[in-house]
Amino acid sequence: MPTITFTTIINASLERCFDISRDIDIHVASTAQTGERAIAGRTSGLIGPGESVTWRARHFGLWQNLTSKVTEFDRPNYFIDEMVEGAFKSFCHEHRFDADGEGGTIVTDIFSYQSPLGLLGRFADWLFLKRYMTRLLEQRNRVIKAEAEKLQ
Repeated sequence: MPTITFTTIINASLERCFDISRDIDIHVASTAQTGERAIAGRTSGLIGPGESVTWRARHFGLWQNLTSKVTEFDRPNYFIDEMVEGAFKSFCHEHRFDADGEGGTIVTDIFSYQSPLGLLGRFADWLFLKRYMTRLLEQRNRVIKAEAEKLQ
């Protein structure tokens, strides 16, 4: 199962980083290049424990829907969202928040996924999908960082 681990250092409190990371509207802003929007479940504001959201976005020229649910939640330390329905065979996205000792936060994303279609899916992972997903996480974290570091 491919796993992408991505760390971002943000000059803002744990609580601020945690809440911005679960903000549906910030997520939409961070994925503007895919036209992503929330269409069902929690569609704006802060998603919380047990809540789900269905996203609609354009990836690889195709419109796709994906529903994820917050399955673990410990504010301000971590939350986990997992795919309930969508194009992947499965995915789990861990969002971890640790103090950096200087008033900032170390945000760690651990994104584990399994592609559909067996061998063909594993070939797609190797060829382009893992890079594509890494770029999406990088873009998302740039937006989260910029929002969190705005004047508080």
